[in-house]
Amino acid sequence: MAMSTKLSSFRLPPLPTIGEIIKLYNLRAEKQLSQNFLLDMRLTDKIVRQAGSLRNAHVCEVGPGPGGLTRSILNAGAADLLVVEKDTRFIPGLKLLSEAAPGRVRIVHGDILTYRMDQGFPSHIAKTWVDGPPDLHVIGNLPFSVSTPLIIKWLESMANRSGPFVFGRTRLTLTFQKEVAERLTASTGSRQRSRLSIMAQYLCTVKNCFTIPGRAFVPKPDVDVGVVHFTPLARPQIQQPFKLVEKLVRNVFQFRRKRCCRGIEMLFPATGRLEMTEELLCRADVDPTLRPAELTIPHFRALADAYSQLCAENQGLIAYDFREELKEKRRGRSGRKERK
Repeated sequence: MAMSTKLSSFRLPPLPTIGEIIKLYNLRAEKQLSQNFLLDMRLTDKIVRQAGSLRNAHVCEVGPGPGGLTRSILNAGAADLLVVEKDTRFIPGLKLLSEAAPGRVRIVHGDILTYRMDQGFPSHIAKTWVDGPPDLHVIGNLPFSVSTPLIIKWLESMANRSGPFVFGRTRLTLTFQKEVAERLTASTGSRQRSRLSIMAQYLCTVKNCFTIPGRAFVPKPDVDVGVVHFTPLARPQIQQPFKLVEKLVRNVFQFRRKRCCRGIEMLFPATGRLEMTEELLCRADVDPTLRPAELTIPHFRALADAYSQLCAENQGLIAYDFREELKEKRRGRSGRKERK
């Protein structure tokens, strides 16, 4: 009986439905902010279950909107829920939830892209990186417009052990457009293999949990939505700075239908480009005829290590950007035409 009482204490009291909250506060999804509401509590409960047990956990919810996912997180037993919401219109509805769960909800009116999550939770919940993940979860039904830049930002924070990762290997459960979810989890050789695949998978175990049909959202988006779960690896598969890895991977995949050597060439200045490309591929022992999607994480590890060596041997190489070189050439041609 005591156990039953304890379990029921996590459940929220009777509240207006999410649909009623939307009507009560005259809310509507803003198309320019790529907002889509998920009203079905069975689906929000299913998203929350992908995070694992939230009993007595600390949780940060990104962009709670009208609060559907928020309710599921609270009903799952989270003891401390920090919600970060940029849109002022949703704050009154979130305050209603906060009052229904006294002491369990903290509301931050701000932008998750700039919010200091490392300051949002007590230091005592932290675990060392080699230990298991801390009892802290990041969960969010992300607007499409922010999902890709946000996961890249968090992957960099993961590599640097900053932001939500000062507490250890914090787990993420997030929604993305189905196509983006497939890229994040794509295997070697698949059509969806991309820069995102490598950047996520060298740092995390990434799981594409399930797909939510677009018709489940209000308003209905043109695409379906994938729920993806990330658990940071105790030891990243590539031991090089994030910026170096990101630069390498971005260059390789810019010519995804060509041989990998074509993108690798653009890591080097025009003078000596072919010789340095050949040297990099030789040191990494990577077949130059492979397509970008055919390269494995070990291939990228070898390329990153070899590129790091070349940068150490050639001053200024790490800062080289072929786009800047192209701009300089165009400016030079434009200047010559004007003089004529």
